[in-house]
Amino acid sequence: MKPLIRIDPTSALPFIPSGTWSEWEEKALLALSLLTEGKGKGSDFLGWVTLPSKTKAELPDSIAAICRDWEKDIDLVVVIGIGGSYLGAKAVIEALSRSFSPLLPQTGPRIVFAGQNLEEDYLADLLDLMQLKSTACVVISKSGTTTEPAIAFRLVKQHLYKRYGAKEAQRRIVAVTDPHGGALRKLANSKGYRTFDIPGNVGGRFSVFTAVGLLPMALAGIDIKELLAGAVALEKETVPVSPGNPAVTYAALRHALYNTGKKIELLVTYHPGLFYLTEWWKQLFGESEGKEHKGIFPAGVGFTTDLHSMGQYIQDGERHLFETVLSIKDPLRKVVIPHEPGDEDGLNYLAGKRLDACNKMAEFGTRLAHVDGGVPNIRIEIPRLTAKNLGALLYFFQKSCGISGYMLGVNPFDQEGVEAYKKNMFALLDKPGFEAQGVLLRKRL
Repeated sequence: MKPLIRIDPTSALPFIPSGTWSEWEEKALLALSLLTEGKGKGSDFLGWVTLPSKTKAELPDSIAAICRDWEKDIDLVVVIGIGGSYLGAKAVIEALSRSFSPLLPQTGPRIVFAGQNLEEDYLADLLDLMQLKSTACVVISKSGTTTEPAIAFRLVKQHLYKRYGAKEAQRRIVAVTDPHGGALRKLANSKGYRTFDIPGNVGGRFSVFTAVGLLPMALAGIDIKELLAGAVALEKETVPVSPGNPAVTYAALRHALYNTGKKIELLVTYHPGLFYLTEWWKQLFGESEGKEHKGIFPAGVGFTTDLHSMGQYIQDGERHLFETVLSIKDPLRKVVIPHEPGDEDGLNYLAGKRLDACNKMAEFGTRLAHVDGGVPNIRIEIPRLTAKNLGALLYFFQKSCGISGYMLGVNPFDQEGVEAYKKNMFALLDKPGFEAQGVLLRKRL
């Protein structure tokens, strides 16, 4: 069976001091052992490690029942969540949808997202849209009290009750939340909403293979069983505590480069549909590793577009970054560059070539130029952009992130730093219990 993930370190290894690579591999293997044995920091949140293989058929079946219920009369599904509660679903939906899908006919509802910002015009536009479409809502929150999604849900919920009445609104709301407690669980139980559980041992940024990610994906028409099959394949492939483990290789490369002063990692894609995959990856690594004044800063670029904006800096700017290039071996569709009599644009030398051949040569040429300019490159390849391969890729990054966090010596599964802005925001908004802090903060405004 052909591997779903290929990792090529050849353009990164020359930047790692001679004779040290085996040491970094050994450190990554030790970190993998900590992860596998549950002996590292944050071990209460390791449910994601075996989540794909332990997913019972009841979950996809229950999700399919929601899809069947809503496909008959729902035009629009508002998915409410922030951070890991929306980025995984958004990434997969964007990656596996047609490039101009909003302008193309489709069966089933359109998926839009809310609760990931506090911008007034965005929410006002959403309320306008809901007036025009038959709407349902998936609200995703462990607690139900996170400010951004809680505000969005209050607005959407009031619209649904006002427009459809209590009984029909109940059918049009599904909550994905903590199985036992929290404000959203209490509300869902009291109102009779259908619910899905977020496992207590799975953190938000690792929740893409729970109902958090799978329900919105399925509503968008994604084959979630194929996605899970890819994740299961990589779960098995990344079990061995051996140098051939691709997650071990990636984590070791990242830290070997970090140790040489490469503090910024750029995830490079050549497919515009992978923009939100980059956003998901940024949260995964940034929130997992950015602690104790340590960590690789995750950023992303989309080539060839960003070669005309960021390319100059990457080529000739400060040498504190490295690139991880995500490459798709074969596109799903075929476009051939035509011959044109007269050759006014000077492109007949490309006539008869597939557009993907040009994209690949741009990729290879850029990699060579950046390596020559002092930018190490790690290359990760998947065969095609399918649900199965994307599931494998998501799991690969999750496993690599767990290993990498342990190599750094931090707890990859908490995010205490996120709370700082929340406390200040609560104080400035006069939330009960934060009044004294609000007085102090206003003096600084």
